[in-house]
Amino acid sequence: MQRVLVTGGAGFIGSNLVRMMVESGRYHVVVLDALTYAGNLANLADVLAGDRCDFEHGNICDAAFVRSVLQRHSPTSILHLAAESHVDRSIASAAPFVETNVMGTLVLLEAVRAYPQMRFVHVSTDEVYGTLGPDDAPFTETTPLDPTSPYAASKAASDLLVQSFIRTHSVDAVITRCSNNYGPFQFPEKFIPLMTLNALEGRPLPIYGDGLQVRDWLHVDDHCRGILAALERGTTGSVYNFGGYGERTNEEMVSAILAQTGASADLKTYVTDRKAHDRRYAINADKARHELGWAPERELEEGLRSTIAWYMQNRAWSDNVRTGAYRTYYETHYNTTL
Repeated sequence: MQRVLVTGGAGFIGSNLVRMMVESGRYHVVVLDALTYAGNLANLADVLAGDRCDFEHGNICDAAFVRSVLQRHSPTSILHLAAESHVDRSIASAAPFVETNVMGTLVLLEAVRAYPQMRFVHVSTDEVYGTLGPDDAPFTETTPLDPTSPYAASKAASDLLVQSFIRTHSVDAVITRCSNNYGPFQFPEKFIPLMTLNALEGRPLPIYGDGLQVRDWLHVDDHCRGILAALERGTTGSVYNFGGYGERTNEEMVSAILAQTGASADLKTYVTDRKAHDRRYAINADKARHELGWAPERELEEGLRSTIAWYMQNRAWSDNVRTGAYRTYYETHYNTTL
């Protein structure tokens, strides 16, 4: 049984990944998480109750702490998901993104140098590629990095750090880049849970600009399978794109959510567009398909239905998240009251 360290394992993608790993019976997982606003141990309650998942509370920017975790648990691999990830927050204040996404990744890489047999999987984003026009071909792994937001720039910087440690220090690392994820346990500031919960509660659904920005949607389970495929079969030094082949405009996604929740279309509210808002993302995942044997399994329509059903059935989870550290940001950013 492999012992794997997962940074950010109490967050949205991390908790789904940890649950998948534990349920497979092939891994003993050590979760390292700072439990900031988006990290929640309730996301891991079921797996932490067993004997195949340990938890370490701490910050990846703390070099001494990171070294002690590696010494005490001796993982064979690290899946690095810990990150500040919300674009709006990075526009308001970029410093936390540089600290966590860049400096935190550097701390981990420096620590990994002492373990030459340890595999390091760096989980990144398609946002490092920038934006596409309506007729542009989807991003490939060789698309030049052209980040728009401070968030995307911090992830691009961390990607380049990983590549430099592969070349300079022979670190056994791979990089994965995914399109927009959705699924259970996603923090309510993100697009699909925000729109779903507001629809269920009869609140306005804030749509940036004209709502015609295009995103490729990937169910979190498919993304997690991709991460594990990269861990097990990825070639050192390679980048792998994961996409859901589910391009939709934000307007289309909001309409689908309204239809599935039975809420009124009158709840659509068009707000001032995000600064430098990327117009379109699309992923070409042929490399992952050919080299890793990976392909998305969840169709967007079915995945969205199951996701909305999860939020409808887990209102207590959403209420607890939103009335904690999230309350002030939610009320200020969307000019509404919880």
